[in-house]
Amino acid sequence: MIPQVHKQGSDTHGLLKYLYGKGTHEEHIDPHLVASFDGMAPDPGRDPSATKRDLQQLLDQPLQLLDPDQRPEKHVWHLSVRNAAEDRILSDEEWGQIARRMVAATGIDPGDGAGCRWAAVRHADDHIHIIATLVREDGRRPNHHRSGKRAQAEARLLEAEYDLQRINPGDGTAAKRPTSAERHKAERQGREQTAREELRETVRRAVAGATSDEEFFDRLAAAGLLVRKRRAPSGDLLGYKVALADDHNRDGEPVFYPGSKLAPDLSLARIRERWSATQQDPAAVPDDRASTPSGPARARRRATAAAWQAILIIDHGDDGQAAAHIAAAGEVLDALAKTSAAHTRKQLSEAARAFERASRSHVRAERGHDRALRQAARDLIYGGPALGRGEDGATTAMVIDMIAFLVIAAAHWHGKKNHAQQAAAARQAAEHLRAAYQSAAQHPMAVLRHRGRRLSQPLQRRQAAHVRQAVPELAEQILAESGWHALAATLADVEAAGHEPAALLAEAVARRELDTAESVSDVLVWRLRRLADLPADASAIPEADTATPQSAGRPKRPSAGHYTRPRKSR
Repeated sequence: MIPQVHKQGSDTHGLLKYLYGKGTHEEHIDPHLVASFDGMAPDPGRDPSATKRDLQQLLDQPLQLLDPDQRPEKHVWHLSVRNAAEDRILSDEEWGQIARRMVAATGIDPGDGAGCRWAAVRHADDHIHIIATLVREDGRRPNHHRSGKRAQAEARLLEAEYDLQRINPGDGTAAKRPTSAERHKAERQGREQTAREELRETVRRAVAGATSDEEFFDRLAAAGLLVRKRRAPSGDLLGYKVALADDHNRDGEPVFYPGSKLAPDLSLARIRERWSATQQDPAAVPDDRASTPSGPARARRRATAAAWQAILIIDHGDDGQAAAHIAAAGEVLDALAKTSAAHTRKQLSEAARAFERASRSHVRAERGHDRALRQAARDLIYGGPALGRGEDGATTAMVIDMIAFLVIAAAHWHGKKNHAQQAAAARQAAEHLRAAYQSAAQHPMAVLRHRGRRLSQPLQRRQAAHVRQAVPELAEQILAESGWHALAATLADVEAAGHEPAALLAEAVARRELDTAESVSDVLVWRLRRLADLPADASAIPEADTATPQSAGRPKRPSAGHYTRPRKSR
């Protein structure tokens, strides 16, 4: 349940005309009263003899108790209360009870017999509007200070009592929700999202990894948006507005939205904070990156490494640095969704959309610390779209696996800070990432499992011994998982490449907890293949000897060392 206190007004009759009218796009159906201050107010919606002027005069009558110079100019109070789309449809009686609870909780009509006059109008299944005059029956002003927060607190109680969807308390950092008119317009036009939501997503993706005003606006234009820039008399750029080319108002003109009205962090000033801390040439993109076949795979490996470093900061860094990394993680998700193959695109897009809410809080992000993640987002964009098979597909599974841990780390961080909406959004994003991982990992893991099953029994026992030596507390769980054969094949590849399997495995396990992993063996496969610099696509390398390790008779290379050591990327 979402209550919203609107700006105070001075025209009671004007608001009633809107509430009882057809709506901006004829979305108001059967407007009628469900409750009022005395239960006997005239209802212009269902009583043919009642008029909106009758109701206005009744509501505004307490104003006559005051001298004209004492009457408040902004005397119209307006609260809307909306249920979630998933909630059941409430009856008029139930909405009437909710209206009475809301006016009592907000101080409009506290139940002392001299409260403000009010009326609750319903013109849709999922919400009501409450209009009140801000002068009590005794001529005094109501105590409605912080009425918005009071309404939110009452909504949480009502959700439990009426078995409605529970809404986590917000902190004022959420993006503005689409209005009813915007939603109805989208339905009429057959859009899955409102224009505001589509614009917000497009602008977010244009920001991902961008490093200058010019690059940002070029991306907006390339995405097909109409852009208007706001400049000072000096010519300095102050802001921008965007519109969809096919979204028009009743006069046939494009409907523009300022960036700040799409989301708090999409104003030009907030966007510029991201690249003001980026110490690099905005045009410094290697010439071969977009055309080299391994570009997408290389970008995904780099993003995996950057995500791991970000997890360490979120887990152990200060709040400003953690907030910066969480915000930049949203850019990586946007870039990954934009460049993903068809079979993972929907879930990755949903993950990015959900995580958008988790990317903002009142903790001020210390920009500059997020440089590696922002560069990873840039690499993904300029690396080009992944093909969804071969090394591209396998490294996609690798990076999704690591980003899922990053998103879970963000959920834990928000949870510790009591950022309820952000924590819930991060958990929702993690669910979409798990689904995307299953699609991305299906083929490369099947190849690895097949290779593992073809290993000789002595070699399988050898890899199992490495697991028991390196991680005795997890060994039996790992060996019982369906992904064990994929891990055995990876350990054989690690050994064939000259590494010490047990040492590298111990390092992979020690890097972060595995309690949130659905398959520990899957996680270790990707960590080992990255640490050992092995191709993610196992079909690209010869199978390990089915009887003895290929590295037998030659010295082992040392373990890959600590994560902070620079590595060559593939």
